[in-house]
Amino acid sequence: MPSRLPADYHTHTPLCKHAEGEPEAFVNRAIALGLAEYGISDHAPQIPEPFDDWRMDEEELPDYFEWIQKAREQAAGRIEIRAGLECDWLPGNEAWLNDLASRYPWDYLIGSVHYLPEPERPWDFDNPAWLGKWSQIDVDEAWEKYWKAYAEMARSGLFDILAHPDLIKKFNYRPEGDLRRFYDPVIEAIASSSAAIELNTAGWHKACEEAYPTLEFLTLARQAEIPITLSSDAHAPEELGRDFEKGISWLKQAGYTSTCLFRGRERSSRPL
Repeated sequence: MPSRLPADYHTHTPLCKHAEGEPEAFVNRAIALGLAEYGISDHAPQIPEPFDDWRMDEEELPDYFEWIQKAREQAAGRIEIRAGLECDWLPGNEAWLNDLASRYPWDYLIGSVHYLPEPERPWDFDNPAWLGKWSQIDVDEAWEKYWKAYAEMARSGLFDILAHPDLIKKFNYRPEGDLRRFYDPVIEAIASSSAAIELNTAGWHKACEEAYPTLEFLTLARQAEIPITLSSDAHAPEELGRDFEKGISWLKQAGYTSTCLFRGRERSSRPL
């Protein structure tokens, strides 16, 4: 069956300790949906270990490679299977990220900001375990830290795709006023890089009830000619390709006419 939907490159496996499903189920779902390609991009290990409890450990990387291979065997040429990682951007993390990049013939690497700097340890601000902290902090300051980190991640040049650009809004804590004061410098940083961003549909199922990023950010990204992928951030087979029709509508509203494909860390485009 010919593909009718863009590739879904941001997906997870049970190795991250908060996802479920077997490779065969993901592949079957991707084929049934008519996805252009199915990409696997679980949460990468982070040193020093144990770092947290929602990612694979370094010793599990061979299991991850085996998971990818099983997916390719199940696909049997019916759909392209792409291999990636979702890697966290943290200060001083570049050497470790380059190490991970050398471990496998990846098709793409996704960069994410899940942590804000704190005196004791980085704060994984999107973790529901720390939701109560949001009512105790300065939201403007948190947003400033987030977008500064996001711009630094873009300028690093280490990633092919930059994930869920405004994840900071997940629990619907947003500063007052015009948010372009946060968006514009980051758009400039991303546009000067070689990275794509993603429209991540998972946000429609979180407290913010809005995809990542907002339509305003998406429109600014298109005006700056920043490439785009569409992703589900699936943590179970039934979430694969979720809300892609709605996502395509948003992409078209923002002015996009194509999405990205990746192979061997080389980017091409596919018309919407």
